[in-house]
Amino acid sequence: MQLTDFDAVSFDCYGTLIDWEAGIGAVLGPWASAHGVTATSEELLERYAQIEARWEAEQPAALYPDILDAAMRSLGASLGVDVSAAESERLATSVGDWPAFPDSPAALRALSQQYKLVILSNVDRASFAMSNARLGVHFDAIITAQDVGSYKPTLKNFEVLVEAVRAMGVEDGRLLHVAQSLFHDHVPARSLGLPTVWIDRRRARHGWGATPPPPETPTPDWTFPSMAGFAAACHSEQNE
Repeated sequence: MQLTDFDAVSFDCYGTLIDWEAGIGAVLGPWASAHGVTATSEELLERYAQIEARWEAEQPAALYPDILDAAMRSLGASLGVDVSAAESERLATSVGDWPAFPDSPAALRALSQQYKLVILSNVDRASFAMSNARLGVHFDAIITAQDVGSYKPTLKNFEVLVEAVRAMGVEDGRLLHVAQSLFHDHVPARSLGLPTVWIDRRRARHGWGATPPPPETPTPDWTFPSMAGFAAACHSEQNE
């Protein structure tokens, strides 16, 4: 199997293309300091990750800003700190401020010359539109949790992805899924037989950050430390 064997590439957005840990941390860090919470930034992210995933599983039809709001309140409760409406709203409305990884826009532009590009994201349409402006590339299809009515790692999201790509005229077996999260993306994608690429953004750090640990250890077909590395490999194979 080669990277040139595919006609479409689907992406997780947050953690892969957008630095959601920086975005979430920019809200949680000042909040924790203001309330005398002594947890490290990594401890806050890991605690938050479990809470957000729980809310997504329990409220699959909720819009992502409402998930963020509820998760922020639950995080505070777990630490014995009251969260005000203004504090939870700050996280709920922060997605548009989350930065793109520096290599994402150029890598996506390069990949768009070879593949159809698809987003499969755990957010709502309005939140993704703000992030898409930062990425600066046209996606041939955009599938959000709002569209599906559930959040990854639910298999339904990936089944909707497969059907959407078929509707674009892409043959079965010609879709490659690219993501950072083993929990949200690689485990369900591999269970459906989708080839995957792991963008290992956290390779230099211990722990899982804003992503819960996977219930099992999947085996991606390729691993790259960055989107730039992935795009370069695709370009290299195309020109061999």
